[in-house]
Amino acid sequence: MTEPQTASPPVCRRLVDRTAVVTGAGSGIGLATARRLASEGAHVVCADIDAAAGEAAAEEVRGLFVRVDVTDGEQVEALFRTAHETYGSVDVAFNNAGISPPEDDSILTTPLDAWRRVQEVNLTSVYLCCKAALPYMRSQGRGSIINTASFVAVMGAATSQISYTASKGGVLAMSRELGVQFAREGIRVNALCPGPVNTPLLKELFAKDPERAARRLVHVPVGRFAEPEEIAAAVAFLASDDSSFVNAAEFLVDGGIAGAYVTPL
Repeated sequence: MTEPQTASPPVCRRLVDRTAVVTGAGSGIGLATARRLASEGAHVVCADIDAAAGEAAAEEVRGLFVRVDVTDGEQVEALFRTAHETYGSVDVAFNNAGISPPEDDSILTTPLDAWRRVQEVNLTSVYLCCKAALPYMRSQGRGSIINTASFVAVMGAATSQISYTASKGGVLAMSRELGVQFAREGIRVNALCPGPVNTPLLKELFAKDPERAARRLVHVPVGRFAEPEEIAAAVAFLASDDSSFVNAAEFLVDGGIAGAYVTPL
């Protein structure tokens, strides 16, 4: 199996004095991204429903913690209002919070309440966060919104998580439309599409079914799952002016999965 290269501490300082709001900042991709954005000079607002994890993340990056249920419109509005009142701008919104519960499986077995819960957390929350962030960005005449979709938004799987897949397809379509709608106001909106990432969510998902994990891993051309820091590096790029002409894109960071017909033995 291919091992990830050891990443050196980033030397880029592309986000000095910019304000970045990160949902799901307490763990996984969100935590790695909070660290990366802070290292590049951003003021990071760490949002999470888990107060202990969110506070720890904010303390580590010398940012601000806001506890938020991302499915609650009033709480989401308060999150972005707090970011603006504290730091004076909302420059980056990384709308990343999401769930993948075990009961979300085949369409034949997934109950309606599980379907609805995943849609609320994974898709409706992105709608609410974009809606709350955009007025600040429009008044500034600039901003970068990065919404976490997934490689499953662009391809199908026989090992289905039907509501998760559908929610991420919705995030991708919504991001594309918002990117087009607000482009001439200096606002870029992109959908980040990670492949499988070595996070607590993925570990929990596969802990009871290593065969299912192996079945997925065999399709990754590089032969491993991504590390959260690799996804965070992509977020930092999309947040920065280095990606100034990247807009309304499905930004795949998937180790080549979406380009593969067969993978190396």
